[in-house]
Amino acid sequence: GSGSGSGSFPSLFPPGLHGIYGECRRLYPDQPNPLQVTAILKYWLGGPDPLDYVSMYRNLGNPALNVPEHWHYVSFGLSDLYGDNRVHEFTGTDGPSGFGFELTFRLKRETGESAPPTWPAELMQGLARYVFQSENTFCSGDHVSWHSPLDNSESRIQHMLLTEDPQMQPVQTPFGVVTFLQIVGVCTEELHAAQQWNGQGILELLRTVPVAGGPWLITDMRRGETIFEIDPHLQERVDKGIETDGSNLSGVSAKCAWDDLSRPPEDDEDSRSICIGTQPRRLSGKDTEQIRETLRRGLEINSKPVLPPINAQRQNGLNLDRAPSRKDSLESESSAAIIPHELIRTRQLESVHLKFNQESGALIPLCLRGRLLHGRHFTYKSITGDTAITFVSTGVEGAFATEEHPYAAHGPWLQILLTEEFVERMLEDLEDLNSPEEFKLPKEYSWPEKKLKVSILPDAVFDNPLH
Repeated sequence: GSGSGSGSFPSLFPPGLHGIYGECRRLYPDQPNPLQVTAILKYWLGGPDPLDYVSMYRNLGNPALNVPEHWHYVSFGLSDLYGDNRVHEFTGTDGPSGFGFELTFRLKRETGESAPPTWPAELMQGLARYVFQSENTFCSGDHVSWHSPLDNSESRIQHMLLTEDPQMQPVQTPFGVVTFLQIVGVCTEELHAAQQWNGQGILELLRTVPVAGGPWLITDMRRGETIFEIDPHLQERVDKGIETDGSNLSGVSAKCAWDDLSRPPEDDEDSRSICIGTQPRRLSGKDTEQIRETLRRGLEINSKPVLPPINAQRQNGLNLDRAPSRKDSLESESSAAIIPHELIRTRQLESVHLKFNQESGALIPLCLRGRLLHGRHFTYKSITGDTAITFVSTGVEGAFATEEHPYAAHGPWLQILLTEEFVERMLEDLEDLNSPEEFKLPKEYSWPEKKLKVSILPDAVFDNPLH
């Protein structure tokens, strides 16, 4: 009836849920009761699945626009459905509701399929778990490196990009605004292109290739070819883009560590200074905050299992810059500078040894060519949460590493300032990082007059907390 918004109604039908249902009804007036996957034990009662529901609709597509028939999945639970603090802190009507978004996914319907496959609901729960555990929200253009076929088949579609859903409009609920971010399945080559250039650029290309997504970016798990195999000209577009724009990936969660070679660990009397090699210690809350601000947005690059179990020790995250400018800054838009205003004792180091596993090592050329040569910064944050390494170029503001003292540490956070000519030289010396086939671990690179050493080590080294 007309008074349905008041009285006992909200307790029966949570208003946040109601708002999203309204948008689904607008698109699918003929499917009032779609199939739904429901979390058996709700997250707020201790269950493992953060999404209360995932609804699954049949979408007829749009033959005129070359959009095939597909299944459309919509999540409920990343936004605030209830408004009573059981999952999300209630923050009012004006800002985002909960994390501010729900996930959607469009999966090409196979001939003869009469019901939607349910594996996408599992995939969405996995992504939601990552968001809840890391408190990293997603934005259009972000990527997720998953390293596994999304449907656990033999498919080449093993990673994800995120984009605005082409049909669902943002919804205003009593608990804030909810936008709809669509998951787009991509091949490894497409993920790498998105990292080295940017996600939006690759999404644009996928829209132009009907079998790889087309205008509504519909995922076809049977696609056997990358867009670069389908249309070789697209690789030139990406290479040009990388050259002019650089990369907008400004950090990754990784297996990494660093040692201060400047002095033997035993005369380290000062508890505030630390030598990771001998005395592992957790990042303080403030360190983590600073680094999380630096890495505000994006997703983790990490080998399987991609989403570590929920556990407060881990705050992985990684960031896509907004509009990169030639003069990059370590200041975030929202907060004051990364460096807290009270004086902090920053240690200058003479000589440094950096350690990476093979996957994070393979990103060093991207860090140097796509970021530093474009006047930007790049951060590796250890997955185990005890250390971080930020590379900065001379143009970056707000860094505590300087040209006089290019290696500087602030507790367990190391910054390394590299000049343009040194970057060029490192790129030449690190040439073989690009061909992993010939790679034998451990591998060491050394620039003695710069007092810098880089080792690429087996994963197992990093899994032992003492390195």
